Parts: sequence; C-alpha cells; structure tokens
Amino acid sequence: MFRQRGVSLSGLLVVGFLVVIIAITGMRVVPAVVEYFSITKALKTITGNGSLSTATVAEVRTAFDKQADIDNITSINGTDLDISKDNGDIVIAFAYTKKIPLGGPVSLDIDFKGSTAGKDKGN
Repeated sequence: MFRQRGVSLSGLLVVGFLVVIIAITGMRVVPAVVEYFSITKALKTITGNGSLSTATVAEVRTAFDKQADIDNITSINGTDLDISKDNGDIVIAFAYTKKIPLGGPVSLDIDFKGSTAGKDKGN
C-alpha cells in the first residue's frame, strides 16, 4: 500500500489563518509606510528647491504644510519639523510614532524618523 501524502484539513486551516493574519497586518501597516515615504519625498522637494535656500524657518514650515496638503500627509505638520542649517544647506529632521490598531486591545507602534542631512538631494 502507498501512504497518502498531503496537507490535512487542520494543517490547511492553520496555514490559512496565518496567511490571513499576515495579510491583515500588512494591509494596516502599508499606508503608514507609504506616508513615511511621502514625508521624505516632500522634504527632498523642499530642500531641493533653490528658492528656499535662504528661507526662514517659518517659510520652510509653510512650504512643508503646502506639500503635506498635496500629498495627504496627516501624521505630522510643519511645526513638528526640526529645521536647521548646515554649511548653508537646510537640514530638516522629523520623528513621530504611528499607532496602528490591529484589533481589540492589540496595536502596533511604529517609530518613524528621518532627516535630509547627508543625503543626496537629487534622488
């Protein structure tokens, strides 16, 4: 007699449950990560703008708020940015925590931070 091989029903249910949990978590995390990349893109746009090289802190914050409105950025605004100058270049840094509810009392906290210091503004 040949022994049958394959996945049992209970094994299939366990694997299916794990796939669903991973998919749901991924669907909740992806928008936060996309927003983080939108923030870094907005900051690169601002620091790459030659007309803002002599701008005041308030003007840089206003420029970010305008870019945030365009890119639908809601996690931070211009007042959350740390703006300084390094060798005549504007350096903008940010840090924030995004709390993602997963269900019931369970949530996922992701700490995002970034800076335009030391990065190629052309990319």
